[in-house]
Amino acid sequence: MSLPYLCAPALALALSFAPSTALSSVEDWPGWRGPRGDGTSTETTLPLEWSKDKNVKWKAPLARPANGSPIVAGGRVFLTMAEDTEGKQRSLYCFDRNDGKQLWVRTVDLGRKEPTHETNPYCGTTPASDGERVVVWHGSAGLHAYSLDGEPLWKHELGDFVHMWGDGTSPVIRNGRVFLHTGPDSVADAGPEALSFVAAFDLATGKELWRTPEPNHLDAEAIEAKRLAGSWCTPVFTRVGERDLMICAQPTRLVAYDPTDGKIVWWCNGLTATRGDLTYSSPTIAGDVCVVVGGYVGPILGVRMDGQGDVTETHRVLYHAEQLSNCASGIHVDGHVLFPDMGGILWCIDTKSGAVKWKERIVRGGSWGSIVRAADRLYMLGQSGATVVFAPRADKLEILATNDLGEQTNSTPAVSNGELFLRTHEHLYCIAAQKE
Repeated sequence: MSLPYLCAPALALALSFAPSTALSSVEDWPGWRGPRGDGTSTETTLPLEWSKDKNVKWKAPLARPANGSPIVAGGRVFLTMAEDTEGKQRSLYCFDRNDGKQLWVRTVDLGRKEPTHETNPYCGTTPASDGERVVVWHGSAGLHAYSLDGEPLWKHELGDFVHMWGDGTSPVIRNGRVFLHTGPDSVADAGPEALSFVAAFDLATGKELWRTPEPNHLDAEAIEAKRLAGSWCTPVFTRVGERDLMICAQPTRLVAYDPTDGKIVWWCNGLTATRGDLTYSSPTIAGDVCVVVGGYVGPILGVRMDGQGDVTETHRVLYHAEQLSNCASGIHVDGHVLFPDMGGILWCIDTKSGAVKWKERIVRGGSWGSIVRAADRLYMLGQSGATVVFAPRADKLEILATNDLGEQTNSTPAVSNGELFLRTHEHLYCIAAQKE
């Protein structure tokens, strides 16, 4: 994911807003956090151990760092990267998944430098694909769609998105639509008319179907004081009863939208914190509860998803006022949510009682990489380049392996066809078990 300071995507509609990728034991990894957007894979075999000299099928050099994660679709691997240290040119790269050969690159010229934080290099977004097209969000340089062979299909310039910590949200493809949360534009940075909205676009044509802005919550005093604010959340999708929901964490509240028309179904306040109004990670769906973690010593918030309107007093079932800043998105395990904070501590939250069941150190240094579940294991990539493999259990932390590549990263693994794809600041790796 990509984040800021100290941390800092007719019949089909009736079938729910589930990914278009069919469920099987072999899947592409077509967007942020995989085919279901929740970090889970149906893969049954993956390497348990690797190093720079073991189980590396190939690695491709990368000229510059970025926090966006790789995706895998149609025999290709895609990721974003800037062409210069000032982010004036922003690119989508395509590699052959079999040998790591670079197939093409498509570059958009923004022509100017915008602010970001040193921990969030330009092009911190993750692309999305439906297996025929690939869509990438370049912030102020626009939303762009290409064929898998790199042919430009359509583009949208949606305005200037400026934040001192840079961009990081990712597009999400569902049932012929592209959904986008444009955050984290900040009123304190860009003035009272700053842009922040969620929107849907037709995947084939790029036509905008709906747009729902997030109201400005900062008053004149907060703007003058430069109160920290913004959301880098990529929305998640779920179905509650007979209703489809797109859920996105905004700076001060968790919001559920109707993905057909963008209307707000419910919202729950409580994400604001003493140090700012900030959210970095995506929510985690845990049964009938949605859990989100605020950023920069923000709260942990859990909400039942069957409400309507303001559900702050009626459906908020879990709340912890402060925790160490969190960038990585969590995973649901047996009625619990597991997520790492920025300091490398793994938290286990019981979604029924709301209690913090345990906290244990899982990596040295910090962690921005979100958790992936595959082959009955959990995989988490730490900032130092070490991937910790641990058991999917809620009673305790059971580490199965720690695999260190020794290269910095803020990205999340992609999983496809028995292989792991890892992006560091220096390389794109394909990890696969060596054949005997």
